[in-house]
Amino acid sequence: MLLDDELPGLTYLKMLCEQIPELEVIKAFNNPDVFLTESGNLDYDLCILDIEMPQMSGIQVASLLRGKQVIFTTAHKEYAAEAFDLDAVDFVRKPIQLERLQKAVQKAIRQIADARHHKKFVQLNTDKGKSLIYFDRLCTIKASEIDSRDKDVLLKDGSTIRLKNISFEKLQTILPQNNFCRINKQEIIAIDIVQHFSFDQITSNIQNEQNKPQLFYLSEVYRNAFLEKVKI
Repeated sequence: MLLDDELPGLTYLKMLCEQIPELEVIKAFNNPDVFLTESGNLDYDLCILDIEMPQMSGIQVASLLRGKQVIFTTAHKEYAAEAFDLDAVDFVRKPIQLERLQKAVQKAIRQIADARHHKKFVQLNTDKGKSLIYFDRLCTIKASEIDSRDKDVLLKDGSTIRLKNISFEKLQTILPQNNFCRINKQEIIAIDIVQHFSFDQITSNIQNEQNKPQLFYLSEVYRNAFLEKVKI
C-alpha cells in the first residue's frame, strides 16, 4: 500500500515498486483519510508512507495501523527518530533511488517472514466465508478444477475447503516457507506429509480412495526448491 499526498511523487514511487519483483502494489493513495478508511478492507503486508502531508502525517497514520510493516519516505532527515520510535522497517530519503528502496523492501520481507514463522494461522476468504486456516492442519493445496483462480485445500482431518480467488504466488508469501513447498504448477504440499520421493514423484502419508499412499508429481521447475526443503 502506498501513500503520498503529492501525485508526481506517488506516481514515481509506484513506478519504482513495480520494478521490484517481490512487491505487488495493491493500491496507491494521495489522501491519508481515504487510506485509513479503505485499508481495513484490503489485504496487504507493507505500507510505504510519506511523512509530510497536510491533513495527517505519515507517522500519525502509521500509529493507527496494527501489525503492518511500514517504510517511511521523506525529504527531511529530522523525522528519522520519530519513525524508528514506531518500529518502522526503514526510513528512505527523497529523492528515492531504486536500489535504496529495494534494500528497505528486503528488510521488510525478512521481518514479515519472521512474523509469519511464529504465526499459527491466517484468515482467508473461502467458500464458507472468512475462515481461519491453521498451518499445522494443512496437507495440500491445489488449483480448483471448477475455477483455477480458486484453490482446494485438504486438511489433516480429511475435510476440504475452497480458497477463493487467490494465486499460488500469494499463498507462497503467506505460508511458512520451511513447512510448505510448491511441487508443480497445480499444487503446494506440506513437507510433513512426505514419506518418500524420487526424481519426479512424491509418496505421501495421505491415503487415497484405494487406501494406498497418495502420489504427487514433482516437476523439474520446482525440484531444486523441494530438495532444499527436505535436505537433512
